[in-house]
Amino acid sequence: MGLFSKIKPKIKIQTVRKDGFSGWVKCSGCAELIHANELALHFHCCPKCGYHYRLSLKQRIDLLADEGTFTEYFTEVKPLDSLGFVDTESYPSRLEQAKQKTGRDDAICVGVCELKGRSIALAVLDFSFMGGSMGSVLGERLTRLIELAKGKRIPLIIVSASGGARMQESILSLMQMAKTSAALALLHEAKIPYISVLTNPTTGGVTASFATLGDVIIAEPDALIAFAGPRVVEQTIGQKLPPKAQKSEFLLEKGMIDCIVKRSALKERLNVFLSFLMGNDRFKENVAQKMPHRLKELLTIAERSRV
Repeated sequence: MGLFSKIKPKIKIQTVRKDGFSGWVKCSGCAELIHANELALHFHCCPKCGYHYRLSLKQRIDLLADEGTFTEYFTEVKPLDSLGFVDTESYPSRLEQAKQKTGRDDAICVGVCELKGRSIALAVLDFSFMGGSMGSVLGERLTRLIELAKGKRIPLIIVSASGGARMQESILSLMQMAKTSAALALLHEAKIPYISVLTNPTTGGVTASFATLGDVIIAEPDALIAFAGPRVVEQTIGQKLPPKAQKSEFLLEKGMIDCIVKRSALKERLNVFLSFLMGNDRFKENVAQKMPHRLKELLTIAERSRV
């Protein structure tokens, strides 16, 4: 070996890129990088811009129900292909694909749990199951839950996330709008509170029925809430909609919803509303004492908006 010979070190060169998740996520709202662990600590909301990511069914139940208190009801109600519907593939095939993807048999989970120690009836729509679409099973399970809430005289909370009525069930899907609305009317007559929580997105027949019939209607920030989506509306009327026209903030301004609540504060805010609606006299007295000051604030804000 010569004096100036060069021994090359044995360095392994990776020619194929590893296919894996590094844990970093580019925020859909502000495009900043966030680590998945940090996202989970902030209720799956961006800690920098507040963008609310969609929650899974389990995450949504865990967010609202006290630990270990949720019991699911009416799982015996199963979907059927009553119409023999086929588009590019059969309806049973689509149901099976959704079942394999989510581990669920339909787009809703209903049951009873406790929220801050108070018994409630809770329904959560799962957008990952066929876009949270409303079919006969969703309508039937929800109607039974409403009737259960009426019988037990416990408040009802429905968390919506849906693309609307399920086209594969045609008129049977649309009938669920009337059925759930009629059940809610009876609940209202019985003076039992119903709070509707609208998440991104809530559209179509769900918006046109039970989702907007709450005694209190809450929305998460920047959620799309509409009957027809923006693209359909623009194609129909032939012009662009105003910016954010179908988002929570616009609907709050126009009076369609009552308030916008960040996910981190949602459980506490629901507890406040239920305490008031369920007849907590001490709570009502505290609210009444604060009302004159709050009314002055609201009048001041209204005057400024006119200027």
